[in-house]
Amino acid sequence: MLVASAAPPGVNDALISGDTLPPKLSDFGFFTNGRPSARVHPYTLNTPLFSDYAEKERFIYVPAGKRIMYRGGGPLDFPVGSALIKTFGYPGRTLETRVLMRRASGWVALPYVWDGKDAELRRGGTRIPVEVHGQQISYAVPNQNQCKECHQLSGAIEPIGPKARNLSQSLLGDLVKAGMLDRAPAIARLPHWDDPKAPVAARARAYLDVNCGHCHNRAGSASNSGLYLTWEEADPVARGIGKTPVAAGRGSGGLDVAIAPGRPDLSILLYRMKSTEPGVAMPELGRAMVHTEGVALVSDYIAGLKP
Repeated sequence: MLVASAAPPGVNDALISGDTLPPKLSDFGFFTNGRPSARVHPYTLNTPLFSDYAEKERFIYVPAGKRIMYRGGGPLDFPVGSALIKTFGYPGRTLETRVLMRRASGWVALPYVWDGKDAELRRGGTRIPVEVHGQQISYAVPNQNQCKECHQLSGAIEPIGPKARNLSQSLLGDLVKAGMLDRAPAIARLPHWDDPKAPVAARARAYLDVNCGHCHNRAGSASNSGLYLTWEEADPVARGIGKTPVAAGRGSGGLDVAIAPGRPDLSILLYRMKSTEPGVAMPELGRAMVHTEGVALVSDYIAGLKP
């Protein structure tokens, strides 16, 4: 994928912590001559969010003299001046880079769309026609409000992916060595969703946590649904097993429960995962395609549940 090659040397900390919205990605200086600048550290996730089969490059930036703190329970506490950078694209074509900046007032999310060797700020989002796996889709770059919708937790914007439970121990160790993290916590981690050696139920729950749990949690934007799909959720009914919807509509597909144990064909959750129809499809944002492999995994999980 492309990265800003015209960037000034080093990261511009004032742009991250200040109150301006840089018009170009290169203004930040995250990359110098196509390489990550100092303290811009690449990272991967055990289980990533599905985004129409897009390839992603992820980076964490922490300013000098500051460190990420582990507060317990899994989430990482990023200091003011930090940034999370994620670039989306397909082989031979880079589409967008999203920047999540930690300012004193909270997190700010900005979408940048690539045009040549740099990416420009598009606060209103855009649509980009692309061909994926032989299918023509309208790839959606989210607007700033849509970024807030997915990243909202208890009314504030929060990161979704880089939680301790979704990062490898070796990566956390590397961040500690780089002076960017206070310690590498030894906690239970999400399995890789496509690891055939891991139990199906664990992989499916990890997949639902990452793809649905950022909204479907007790403090998220879908908290009023009563359907909570986070990894930590202990109540099986809250996780959807035998749960009737709070408000039945066409999104239910005429089905009765979110997850019907042993019956994927009678499960609203799977019905919505298999749809691309607006108002029915879940997640609501970020995809124009059905994730065939994800649907198969969740279907196997439901089929394996005892009625």
